Amino acid sequence: MKKAGKVFLGIGIVAFVALAVWFFFKFYFVFGSGVKAGELNLFVYKGYVFKTYEGRLIQAGYKSSTGTIQSNEFNFSVTDKKVAEQLERSAGKFVELHYKEYLGALPWRGMTTYVVDSVLTVNDYSTTNRQEPINVPTELY
Repeated sequence: MKKAGKVFLGIGIVAFVALAVWFFFKFYFVFGSGVKAGELNLFVYKGYVFKTYEGRLIQAGYKSSTGTIQSNEFNFSVTDKKVAEQLERSAGKFVELHYKEYLGALPWRGMTTYVVDSVLTVNDYSTTNRQEPINVPTELY
């Protein structure tokens, strides 16, 4: 009977380690990181049990899905209060955000798998949308 107990203990330890490794890679391993830029359309603090900061960035261009055209939206969460305060003052402005992508969302970290960790730039949208005229030499044609 002691040998069966050791077998069950060994199986339990292996199962616990496998579950811990899976949990780490699913929720804490940073799968990717990058920068997204666009107009900050929405930034809110919401939740039933865990209050989190959630935002939406509208990017330039369009995407099509099943015969319709939609704007490119980037939904994200914010965990740092200082970053959240900066974004609260930037609604309607053109922002560049640095984010980390996880494989799974945790309720206390936010509703999305994308977590913004810093704001790189904030510009008034009307000034960044202006295009300067391009001078093309006519002797090339």
